[in-house]
Amino acid sequence: MTEQTIALVTGANKGIGYEIAAALGALGWSVGVGARNDERREAAVAKLRAAGVGAFGVPLDVTDHASVTAAAELIEDRAGRLDVLVNNAGITGSAPQMPTTVDVATVRTAVETNVIGVIRVTNAMLPLLRRSTSPRIVNISSGVGSLTRQTTPGAETGPIAVAYAPSKTFLNAVTIQYAKELRDTNILINAACPGYCATDLNGFRGVRTPQQGAAIAIRLATLPDDGPTGGFFDDAGEVPW
Repeated sequence: MTEQTIALVTGANKGIGYEIAAALGALGWSVGVGARNDERREAAVAKLRAAGVGAFGVPLDVTDHASVTAAAELIEDRAGRLDVLVNNAGITGSAPQMPTTVDVATVRTAVETNVIGVIRVTNAMLPLLRRSTSPRIVNISSGVGSLTRQTTPGAETGPIAVAYAPSKTFLNAVTIQYAKELRDTNILINAACPGYCATDLNGFRGVRTPQQGAAIAIRLATLPDDGPTGGFFDDAGEVPW
């Protein structure tokens, strides 16, 4: 078993996920690049390695049980444990997402990836995380999942999106439930809001860079042992639920 810190980032072949992997790798960590597309995953691994990151590819489709199980087995065989899990993989879902006209399949697909996928991956990786001395789980959420912001007059919460926004609210609630169950362990789990970053998830309309968006995930991935758990944070601090 290696003593090098081992991390897994889902959806890490591009955008914020890639930048999270790069930043964790810059700390000298060994980083698993989780992605379902073989070509994009291996291209990301090659790029990270060229930059000096100890990256390795992890074939991973968060919506597929067999894929997730195989990913856990890969990390088991490679390192024997996992120190940090960053649940970054997510989708916005197809448009339009007006509540009165949405195709319910769009909502179902968003929840399957953004919520159930996180539960599936987290539960598969928990036995490996329990072997770590300082395990951390970071769930990449969004400020649009804040019910407080959504109901505050004048607050900027983006377009109406009955699939995407509630899926992040759901993810926040799931994060709390994990924190409650794991409160007597050394596992810290938190939700992170990267802000409105320019990625292909939003057609590169965001006002922040993926590198800026990755910063909060890095902070939560490297929390001290007495750090918070069950919280929702962005660069400015706690995000209201």
